Amino acid sequence: MREVGETLDTITVVTSTPLPADIALPLGFRWSSVKAGIKASGKPDLALAVCPGGASAAVMFTKNQLVAAPITVGRKHLAATGGRISAVVVNAGNANCATGAAGIDAAQKSCIAVAEQARCVFDEVFPSSTGIIGVPFPTGKLLGAVPAAFAELGSTPAHAVAFATAILTTDTKLKVAHESFTIAGKRVSLFGCAKGAGMIGPQLGPPHATMLVYLFTDLNATPAQLRTHLEPAAESSFNSISIDGDTSTNDTVLLLASGKSGVALKTGEAAQAFAAALASVCDSLAHAIVDDGEGVTHVVTLEITGARTDADARTIAKAIAHSPLCKTAWSSADPNWGRLLAAAGYAGVPFDPAAVTVHIGGLPVFERGMRSPAFDEAATHARMSAREYTIALDFAGGPGRSRFITCDLTHEYVSINADYSS
Repeated sequence: MREVGETLDTITVVTSTPLPADIALPLGFRWSSVKAGIKASGKPDLALAVCPGGASAAVMFTKNQLVAAPITVGRKHLAATGGRISAVVVNAGNANCATGAAGIDAAQKSCIAVAEQARCVFDEVFPSSTGIIGVPFPTGKLLGAVPAAFAELGSTPAHAVAFATAILTTDTKLKVAHESFTIAGKRVSLFGCAKGAGMIGPQLGPPHATMLVYLFTDLNATPAQLRTHLEPAAESSFNSISIDGDTSTNDTVLLLASGKSGVALKTGEAAQAFAAALASVCDSLAHAIVDDGEGVTHVVTLEITGARTDADARTIAKAIAHSPLCKTAWSSADPNWGRLLAAAGYAGVPFDPAAVTVHIGGLPVFERGMRSPAFDEAATHARMSAREYTIALDFAGGPGRSRFITCDLTHEYVSINADYSS
């Protein structure tokens, strides 16, 4: 079993969207990465982020009942500090999940080692892991690499990119995004990075990937204020994507605020600007995850309208997004609208088939309970041959709507995952 794929030796990470040299990264943070020897490829696999003096934190974790040791430890630490974090340590190559008491001990020892270097209490260290499930965690390798990670810390774009690169596993592309805005002459910056290419069907909830997402801002905000903004941003982005529908044991979205910009998050202009910036960064990272999905050749946006409620629309979208028949049809650009309607029909949401209309790539394919008279199979196939397109289904039954980003299912995905652990 796996949480998400470990970097394969045959995969080269493409950093075609590096951070601009003059980017305004959020103040108060330093980043680094080193090789701890956890990844079989020998690539950087230990990422470190430090905020001297501490940062306010808000987090959303996977709702999977099986969770990795670092999530268990991270929850306890956030509860103990009231949402205060001074350092984040992430390893790739081993999920530290289903590893028993030894896994919990490893996560705790990792936090203690980082805290000693950061000169903070160990509860202020937040751990994360990604990689294969059920393999004993190489605690010694991680602990041995911590001093080197601190020696490499810096606040330049190169340091931020190093952090963002080390967390990748079967990813082939760097996933970063940034936004900034100005309030009363003071600039606020937001930087985010993510990893994820398989085992992507996030179900994120409040504390109680794989997709891992780390968001850094220099806004001055309390943990409660950050949670108020993070939850809706994550709901419309990370909770609205799927590659294979599998909800990881390690999914984590962490938002940290250093307060170094001097701009406070209050109702009004700052809150509106931050909400927009956060939504933009989250949307960009969520799209990047699907676009880099294992074996993906087509990114499909499902636009569901006319459902009774937004929840109903989301349920229909997920049924379609997770259907192997729909996903394999998309891989060959087959305009098989019957599979779309069949998936919607078993989603458990009442609707009148005679009222539904379906457009693929803007072209009509279904209306009034049957194939549209204007359906042009060749033209629709051509639209579906593009890298990205939209499938719109309107159920004419209410105000509910959902925008959900998913992808096709290809032979490459099966090849990557069929022999993953061997």
